[in-house]
Amino acid sequence: MSAVLQMMAFGLALLSTLFLLLATCTDCWMVNADDSLEVSHKCRGLWRECVTNMQDGVRTCDQYDSILADHPVKIVVTRTLLITADLLVGLALAILLLGLDCIKFLKEDPRAKLKMCYGAGVILGIGSILGLVGSVWYAADVYVERAMLVSHNVFLGVHYDFGWSCWLGMAGSTGCFVASILLTCCLS
Repeated sequence: MSAVLQMMAFGLALLSTLFLLLATCTDCWMVNADDSLEVSHKCRGLWRECVTNMQDGVRTCDQYDSILADHPVKIVVTRTLLITADLLVGLALAILLLGLDCIKFLKEDPRAKLKMCYGAGVILGIGSILGLVGSVWYAADVYVERAMLVSHNVFLGVHYDFGWSCWLGMAGSTGCFVASILLTCCLS
């Protein structure tokens, strides 16, 4: 039973880590939601802003000036939290891999392997919380920005909504959290 739980947690953690990495690297955290007469699709991300022409499929991207430039708080906080989450869940994944019963590392000391799985679960939990806070922070800021414009009857011509990168970050963080629970609570 323990080996099955370990493998389930490892598979979920691996998939969720890939989701978190993709969310951090991709550039579709905000998308334009006005598709009435739109001829282009706009995406804003943590690192750049891209526009895709819907008629010919040509995509152009503008990189943000610098990582250290003055950016909105939502971008800086989300970048920081997601990069930290990526590093933590990557470390947890490596520790978990070495702690699996099917790996011959420390095969003669099953107690140490169990401690490695438990430690990986704790690190996964911390990383998942950071990733979830970063993703939800960004989504809440997009929602508040949109609500403020609507409440003041301001229409800028483009209406942004949550993009697939934001949802991917939330899904990856949630998956890491579930894997963390499997490792810390169910293996004990």
